[in-house]
Amino acid sequence: MKFWKEHAALRVALLIILFVLSLFLVIAGWKMTGELKGLGMMVLGTGTLLIALAIYNAPFKDAK
Repeated sequence: MKFWKEHAALRVALLIILFVLSLFLVIAGWKMTGELKGLGMMVLGTGTLLIALAIYNAPFKDAK
């Protein structure tokens, strides 16, 4: 996407926020061993990491 190439500072800030949030969710969920809520937090944190990865890779897509 052209948007992410033009707004590099926004992309970096969003990546940092998403990364920290996802690590917090995974670690907090990990501490809730045996609870379904903890599993949900870890899955949400992993999904957030995948979203951050997609945003990171967005500027490198080839427009063919």
